[in-house]
Amino acid sequence: MNALRVAVVAGGPSSEAAVSRASAAGVERALEAAGHRPTRLELGPGAAAALTAGEFDVVFPVAHGPLGEDGCLQGLLEVLGLPYVGSGVLASALAASKPAAKAMFRRAGLPVAEEVLVRRGDDAARAAAGLRARLGRAVFIKPANGGSAIGVARVLAADDDAVAVAALAAAHAVDELALAEPLLVGAEVTCGVLEDERGAPRALPPTLIRSQAGDWYDFKSKYAAGGSLHECPAPLPLELFARVQELAVGAHRAVGARDLSRVDFVVGDDVTLLEINTLPGMTATSLFPEAAAAAGLPFPELCERLVRAALARPARFTPAEQAMP
Repeated sequence: MNALRVAVVAGGPSSEAAVSRASAAGVERALEAAGHRPTRLELGPGAAAALTAGEFDVVFPVAHGPLGEDGCLQGLLEVLGLPYVGSGVLASALAASKPAAKAMFRRAGLPVAEEVLVRRGDDAARAAAGLRARLGRAVFIKPANGGSAIGVARVLAADDDAVAVAALAAAHAVDELALAEPLLVGAEVTCGVLEDERGAPRALPPTLIRSQAGDWYDFKSKYAAGGSLHECPAPLPLELFARVQELAVGAHRAVGARDLSRVDFVVGDDVTLLEINTLPGMTATSLFPEAAAAAGLPFPELCERLVRAALARPARFTPAEQAMP
């Protein structure tokens, strides 16, 4: 097949920019191995001009976090008329907002934990006491928009409310809205979803995550060498294994995701859905490429499949302009 000119868009004004650039390096290497001609572009004010001047066949966004993953970059690509890997504008925006995604999950009947939202500028001491009274003393507090565990903190039952106040401050340093959920007991499991040639979402083997750098899957555990151990396929009972896969596909459909996604869970006696990532990490330690490889799809073939699917997608329908009366 002919070599494609692929723009790999990364970075941008996000706390996840460094992670994004590491993903871009992995995608570049995989595309080159598949025989394509990737060019990395930085997400910023000059991105539109660079995308136009580059005469690219297709775009592979790996810009995690705000502007890259929340529909903004996707909207730019729609305006420019460039085919791109991944979800469209609406699905990207829904998935990037944890409260919006959870609303869609609830609407679809998927199992999620209760949450409390705290806005930046609210009385933090009062909010901390109130959310713990409602959710229980042990909670996770995270930015409502964002990933890579940046700005996420765990508050244990024995901690006083000052710890929860500090956790709210950490989340608000990343996003205007903080989201608190009960601290769930169980295994940390993630499951990728990859659409087949007909566009039907299929679950990859779930992965069990064993954090080594910390007591939970924090930033260091995610990205430091040896920070975590991944078991894929996850050693779960068959019923729970199938349940995770079913819910991952359900979450993908609930937000209208496209091409690929990765869905995170806590698995105890049952399964609780945490969140969905429509542009999952593609670094050397990332979970989605590992799961695809476990399913028999090496990284270069995965990237090849994604860019070919994006290129084959029909162009956006443009209705005829209505003349003014």
